[in-house]
Amino acid sequence: MDPRQTRKLGRSDVQVTQLGLGGASYGSLFHDVPEADAHAALHAAWENGIRFFDTAPWYGRGLSELRTGAGLRHFPREEYVLSTKIGRYLTAQLRGSNTDLSPWTAPTKFDVVFDYTYDGIMRAYEQSQLRLGLPWYDVAVIHDLDDLYHQPETKLQAYFDQLSTSGWRAITELRAHGLIRAIGAGINGKGLIPRFLEIVDLDFFLLAMPYTLMQQDILDAEMPACDARGIGYIIGAPYQSGILAAGSASAKKTNYADATEEQLAHVRKLEAVCARHGVPLAAAAIQFTLGHPGVASVIPGARGADQVRRTVEAFRHPIPAALWAEMKHEGLIHEAAPVPA
Repeated sequence: MDPRQTRKLGRSDVQVTQLGLGGASYGSLFHDVPEADAHAALHAAWENGIRFFDTAPWYGRGLSELRTGAGLRHFPREEYVLSTKIGRYLTAQLRGSNTDLSPWTAPTKFDVVFDYTYDGIMRAYEQSQLRLGLPWYDVAVIHDLDDLYHQPETKLQAYFDQLSTSGWRAITELRAHGLIRAIGAGINGKGLIPRFLEIVDLDFFLLAMPYTLMQQDILDAEMPACDARGIGYIIGAPYQSGILAAGSASAKKTNYADATEEQLAHVRKLEAVCARHGVPLAAAAIQFTLGHPGVASVIPGARGADQVRRTVEAFRHPIPAALWAEMKHEGLIHEAAPVPA
C-alpha cells in the first residue's frame, strides 16, 4: 500500500492520506516522550508522504496539540489535513493539585472539563487553535462521549442532550463559516453509533478500538448502518495499544489496559498465520482496516521517527490474499470483513 494515496473522508469533501499520524503517543501516553522525538516523528511522517495528522486537547492535557502545531508550523498549511477534538476544554491546575494525570506520563498541568454545549464547543475550538498556533484546523471530532468516561447512564444522556440541543449548533456554525470542513465522533466501543445517528448528521466516525485486526463485532450492525448513509471512518489505535505492533511476547497492553490471557492467545494465533505467509504482524494490522471501502485513513501513533518509519515499512509490505483467506478460515477475523485486494 502507498501511504501517500488519498481517500475521501465519508460525506465530506476532505481528502486524507490513507496513512495518517495520531498524536496520543507523542503526547506522553504511557511514556515520557522528549520534545525532540515528538518533532522528529512529525517530520518523519512528512518525509514519507503522510499528510493527515490527528491530535486532541486530552492527549497529554494539551501537550500533543502544542507539539503538533510546533512540528507542522513550517510546512505549507494547504498541503495537509489537521484534525483535533471537541467536547473537552482545559483549565489551569491549582498549585498543589493531586489530580491523577494517567494515562499521561509527563503531561502539561491542566485540568479537563467535559462540555458539549455551544459555549463549551466554541471554547474548545478556540483553545485548540491557540495551542496549535495555526490559523485553522480542518476536521473536528466529538470526543469521548461514551460510557467509558460518563457514568451512570443519566450523566451520559445529559451530555448527549447538551450536544443535541446546544453544542451541535456551534459545530454547524463553525462549518458554515469554513472553520472546519468535516465533522465526526470518536467511538471507543459498541453501542454508541446508533445514539449519534439519531441526533446529529455526521460525516464520519473515528473508531478508536472497535474495528481492528483483533475485533470486528461492529460489522454486525453498526457499520452497515453507517455505510447505508455514506458515513465514513478513520481508524485509531490499529495496533491495539501496541500489542499488534510489538507482538504477544513484548507488548502486554490492549485497548489501553493490561491484556488478558485470552487476548494474548488470540494474538499468538494471528502471529502464527502471519509467520506462515512471511508477513509481519504489524503489516497485517495496519493494512487490514483499509480493506473496508468506507475507511479513509488509519492513524497509528508514534513516539519518534523510528516508529514512524517502521509503520511506513509495514504499510508498504506486500500481503498475499492467502493470508486473509486463512485468517477467515480459522475464524480469526469476521467472515464479513472486507480485506485489502
